[in-house]
Amino acid sequence: MIRVLLAEDQHVIRGALVTLLGLEADLEIVEAVESGDAAVAAALVHRPDVAVLDIDMPGTIDGLAAAAAIRGRLPACRTLMLTGYGKPGHLRRALNSQVDGFLLKTASPEDLVAAIRKVAGGGRVLDPSLAVTAWDLADNPLTPREADVLRLVAGGAEATEVAAQLHLTAGTVRNYLTGIVAKLNARNRTDAVRIAAESGWI
Repeated sequence: MIRVLLAEDQHVIRGALVTLLGLEADLEIVEAVESGDAAVAAALVHRPDVAVLDIDMPGTIDGLAAAAAIRGRLPACRTLMLTGYGKPGHLRRALNSQVDGFLLKTASPEDLVAAIRKVAGGGRVLDPSLAVTAWDLADNPLTPREADVLRLVAGGAEATEVAAQLHLTAGTVRNYLTGIVAKLNARNRTDAVRIAAESGWI
C-alpha cells in the first residue's frame, strides 16, 4: 500500500483527486490539505510514502518550499508536484529542489496514478510536454550578489534598505540594478524582477 499525502488549495480539485486516488487498491490517502504549511505538518504526523503537492498554494510557503521542507525532515517521503502551468521558473525550482516528479494538471488520471506509483518505487517523472522546456532552460545570467539585490527589491525593499541589508552603498545598489536591467533586457527594475522570478533565478 502506497500512503499518499495530497495538498491542493482548490476544494473541488482536492475532493476529486481524493475520490480518484481512493479508487486505486494500492493507494491510501492519509490526509488531504489545502496549504504548503499544512502539508509539512501533515507529513510529519502521517509520514506518507508520497506527497502530491500543488505548486501554487496559499500560506507562508508554496508547494515547492513545502516539498523541500518535507524532504529535509522526511528523506524517505517522495514528492510529486502538480501545476496548472509549465512555467520555466517553477520547473527550474522543482529541478533544483530535487523533487521526484513534475506533472501538469492536464495529465490524465491514469498518468497521475502511474506517476505516483513510479515515484513511490524510486523513479522520477517529468510531464512529457515539459521535456522541451527543461531542455531549453536558460542559464542564470545573474551573479549571486545581483540575485540577492533583486530578491530584496522583489520583496519591496528600496535601494537604501537593500544597501543596509547587504552592507553596500546605495550608489552601488543602484549600479547593480542598472546592470541587472540591462543584462535581462528589461524595461525597468519591476520588469527585471518579473523576468527573473518567472525564470526561477530569484
